[in-house]
Amino acid sequence: MNRRFVLLAAIVAGVLVALTVSNVRYSPWTNTVARTVDQRGPLSEGERANIELFERVSPSVVQVAARSAAASPFAEDEGAEAGAAASGTGFVWDNNGHLVTNNHVVQNGREVAVRFASGAVAQAEVVGVAPNYDLAVLRIRNTRQLPSPVALGSSSELKVGQSAFAIGNPFGLDQSLTSGIISALKRRLPTSSGREIANVIQTDTAINPGNSGGPLLDSAGRLIGVNTAIISPSGSSAGIGFAIPVDIVNRVVPELIKNGRVPTPGIGIVAASEAVSTRLGIEGVIIVRTAPGSPAERAGIRGVDFNSGALGDVIVQADGKPVHRLSDLTDQIEQIGAGKSIRISLKRGSQTRDIDINIVDIGRS
Repeated sequence: MNRRFVLLAAIVAGVLVALTVSNVRYSPWTNTVARTVDQRGPLSEGERANIELFERVSPSVVQVAARSAAASPFAEDEGAEAGAAASGTGFVWDNNGHLVTNNHVVQNGREVAVRFASGAVAQAEVVGVAPNYDLAVLRIRNTRQLPSPVALGSSSELKVGQSAFAIGNPFGLDQSLTSGIISALKRRLPTSSGREIANVIQTDTAINPGNSGGPLLDSAGRLIGVNTAIISPSGSSAGIGFAIPVDIVNRVVPELIKNGRVPTPGIGIVAASEAVSTRLGIEGVIIVRTAPGSPAERAGIRGVDFNSGALGDVIVQADGKPVHRLSDLTDQIEQIGAGKSIRISLKRGSQTRDIDINIVDIGRS
């Protein structure tokens, strides 16, 4: 026993000598006292601006949960398909209890609830949906202590390269702030209704499942778009996100609040795809056929002759602006609106003629 003790003491002494020789001092009580916190200087101007933006706007951003009657309340997904629950984002539109989100978040949802930043939960009803724009308006009954509406900006003033911010609930992680820039403007985005939204904003601001329906903001905290989609092989943010421009939102939402639906302005044509126009080397909208009784039919617009394969009319201009593709035409028609008329230029063979044609609500047809 003594011999073992002596051997152990010799080993310890040897280690201490080695540590001393190597100029390393060891103590079993090292690092038991908390280190002194290094004081930092004031936050940068950019950091202060980001904090102020989040603290001002985030109370007006809500989490939206929608599910069908058959869905389990424990299942979560983005988009309330039959038998599934949906989770997305929305934001306060006005002082009357109206909230804005994406149509694909609440479609087919029988029950909708929203959770505010304070943690309060409220039941909401769907006031109206616009599948052509992937927008929906909700309303909560109790407007007491409702956060302030998000301030509105204008998407017509946007520049590529300016800062953009998103507040939302990615993957259910509520009240998340991400930032980036506006990567591109005037993108076209197909919707589930088969139409395209024109002038869509592209941003590298991180947008993930759960962000849909949330606000895209400028550096002043103003709404410039509603986040709606991403391009990603993995389903997560790959730096390519899209937002519906606020100028469209500000046109569609009041219609939904008033009528529960938004008119679908059109002239009653079926157009060839852009791929067909490209293969034929034609710049413009090729008319395949006109709808019976439509303004286009009454105006004498001619479609493709399927017996001979001969082209009919090609729309090359609308309201004085060039038409390169269908979205150019629908954008001009939507800006003018149903109940008014638009001047279009038609090319048939080598001849071009201008006609005035009425715009109607083809959604009621």
